Amino acid sequence: MDWDKLRIFHTVAKAGNFTSAGKALILSQSAVSRQISALEDSLGTALFHRHARGLLLTEQGESLYQTTQEVSHRVAMVEAILSDSTDKPGGEIKVTTTVAFGSTWLTPRLGEFLDRYPEVSVTVLVSDRELDLSMREADIGIRMHSSTQPDLVQRRLLTVHHHLYASPGYLQRFGRPQAPEELEGHRLIIWGEDAAAPVDDVNWLMRVAAPSNAKWRPALKVNNGHGLMLAVESGLGIAALPDYMVKTSERVEPILPDLEGPVYDTYFVYPEELRNSKRIAIFRDFLLDKVAEWEF
Repeated sequence: MDWDKLRIFHTVAKAGNFTSAGKALILSQSAVSRQISALEDSLGTALFHRHARGLLLTEQGESLYQTTQEVSHRVAMVEAILSDSTDKPGGEIKVTTTVAFGSTWLTPRLGEFLDRYPEVSVTVLVSDRELDLSMREADIGIRMHSSTQPDLVQRRLLTVHHHLYASPGYLQRFGRPQAPEELEGHRLIIWGEDAAAPVDDVNWLMRVAAPSNAKWRPALKVNNGHGLMLAVESGLGIAALPDYMVKTSERVEPILPDLEGPVYDTYFVYPEELRNSKRIAIFRDFLLDKVAEWEF
């Protein structure tokens, strides 16, 4: 089979339509369509169901896509290994982590890394859905839990503590609670039910604020940690936030500091195949240095 046609097929299968695939491949929509038709003719089978909303893989298309996915993964891994063959680290690092951690802690610290290693570029993929490192959706994952996958290497990065926070404007308007039992009279912001929360007891605030009032409701629910922080900063209410998100913020302040929520460790995770990668090592060591400075 023609690998160039397989590469185009792989891009179309991921995109779900010819237009998006053409943009990714820098080809016209008609050129992409012709290449797919030629591949289907050479194989003697249809690879896509074509309909008004886009393309769906046929059973044969699914089988071929699994193969091209594996090939693409292996090619990306070889590229990563080859780019580490020189003494000077260079190339791209793809890092995936949660929206909250990536937006508030990680990205503000990357300027120093890029100054130190100008030959290395970093792509940060923030998502509360975990990307598959073994399939090279990213090189590195910073995760809010340890991994049980045998083909992944992990190193503890930092310990996350949760406390209650509110904005100065909110406290001026509604007053500062002096004891946990006073929280029930305040506007509380918690995680929504469909959120990809980092711990099971993420809404411990409600348990503390109204232990015997099952009918009492929070003022606002947000299904993302970063959105939760923005809501607190804007004065909407009180929320339990990870300390890493707000430690340097001047727009929020802690309340009831002796009241602490769940504690968990975050981990720096990467595929076993990249164990000897210089780029992975320098990025890991850089983050460990930043954590040591931050926790001091």
